[in-house]
Amino acid sequence: MQVDIELLKEFERGLDPAHPETSRIPARVLGYGEISTIFEIQTESTKNLACKRMPIFKTKEEIAQYEILYTDYNELLSKELGINIPEWGFASFISEAGNIIAFDIQRKLNSESIGNRAIHTLNTEGVRTLFMLVLRELTRVWEFNLANPDRALGIDGQISNWAIDGFDASRPQLSAGSRLLYFDTSTPLMKKNGLERLDPELFLRSAPSFLVWLIRWLFLEGVMTRYYDARLVTIDLIANFYKEQRPELVPGLVQAANEFYAAEGASLGIKPITEKEVKAYYKEDAMIWVLFLAFRRFDRWLHRYILRKPYIYILPGYIKR
Repeated sequence: MQVDIELLKEFERGLDPAHPETSRIPARVLGYGEISTIFEIQTESTKNLACKRMPIFKTKEEIAQYEILYTDYNELLSKELGINIPEWGFASFISEAGNIIAFDIQRKLNSESIGNRAIHTLNTEGVRTLFMLVLRELTRVWEFNLANPDRALGIDGQISNWAIDGFDASRPQLSAGSRLLYFDTSTPLMKKNGLERLDPELFLRSAPSFLVWLIRWLFLEGVMTRYYDARLVTIDLIANFYKEQRPELVPGLVQAANEFYAAEGASLGIKPITEKEVKAYYKEDAMIWVLFLAFRRFDRWLHRYILRKPYIYILPGYIKR
């Protein structure tokens, strides 16, 4: 996909990180990541695009390497594994403030079709069908990794990273033949000869400077490696239903996952998952992200009122967990 890079520069020039909707070129926030914010930039040429802004790069070499990885990851998922992804593109430039800004760009999807919204309109059987469709898509990744250990892929399988193609929220129906789209491709986790190709230090760029050493020591390796582990990705996928306020679905999804890995996914050799470990995983994960966001907000306050420096990241508001 092509996008007017001059328009992106103009958007960046007038961006108010605290209130993006009142920026010189207004924008609506579609979502937040740990190191990015997804915008709908409200101009005629960009209103149907999801523009993921990432101000984390420090050198031209870093951005060039990232663009290669982002391209490789999208092409590998879509062309070799057969996972459907929205049309995509990439743009980067140096802002007037001297920051390197990258935008991962995708066709904007119907918000009602995205998994974490759809689970609130589908009935229990429909949610189970959606869950099984996601497991089948993820199995493409795990089977690829078994066959190509030197080119292994990581993937974040959370329900909020999938969309149902052609979904109509007024008639929420789903079948085993429904087509899913995976759109969280901005973290291109790939290994070559057992080594991670994506620089793990990029994950630390948005972290408060006073916490970088602690996060690197305690959490970074675990975050980087869990997306290559089929069992952990499945636990994370199920645990996500706590965050999305559908805890009553968790027991049934645990059962569905165990049935899937005992039959259709038996070749993966995944031992049964328990509801207890899903709940424990979610509690720990939620606590980590709540504390991390609180520290980022403190870091933003430090930049604004003590250091008198611009804070280039955009933080979400309250997240119900």
